[in-house]
Amino acid sequence: MVYADWDLRKVRQIFELHIDEQSNLFADVELKDASPTLVQTLGETVNLAIAINTEKARSEMIIAPILLEIRRQAQYEISLFSGTEFNIDPVRGLSGYCDYIISLSKEQLMVNTPVVMIVEAKNENTKGGLGQCVAEMVAAQIFNQQEGKVIETIYGAVTTGEIWKFLKLMGSIVSIDLSDYYIGGDIGKILGILHQGIKPAVLT
Repeated sequence: MVYADWDLRKVRQIFELHIDEQSNLFADVELKDASPTLVQTLGETVNLAIAINTEKARSEMIIAPILLEIRRQAQYEISLFSGTEFNIDPVRGLSGYCDYIISLSKEQLMVNTPVVMIVEAKNENTKGGLGQCVAEMVAAQIFNQQEGKVIETIYGAVTTGEIWKFLKLMGSIVSIDLSDYYIGGDIGKILGILHQGIKPAVLT
């Protein structure tokens, strides 16, 4: 079993998690303005990615530019990984490749202190990606504990590029925001929630 094999029911049962569903879970998160660079990039790429309508196009043209924006705004005090192998506990199914990982460490040669795990939704289905995302968040939590890193909250996102759904893991409680955020009208909120996940880093 690898991360992509998990569904929400299975990951809850195996890791004895409690699921807390909330609307507007991130209501208090401060909005973050998109830079002119991001605004121009998304203005050129969003419609093209939607027209191409492949996971690769959405990943390269929508998701990656947003995550690069977060890295820029964090003054490059964080690292970003794409398509990286993250084998934490293969016996329990916590292994495989992660779509995107944001780490609090500046080290780019290896994953260190992961805090945000991002899953590309298959078939544009954000709900279907929740189990995989939670499994990756659990793996990040275990990794940090093994490394002696005190990280209270692991954040997660499942996204089609256009639509973003966010989660957070604290202890054994997985909080899932029932609200969806759209690239067209909620970019400030999307950036704000991602910033929340990297608060320990030096932010602008």
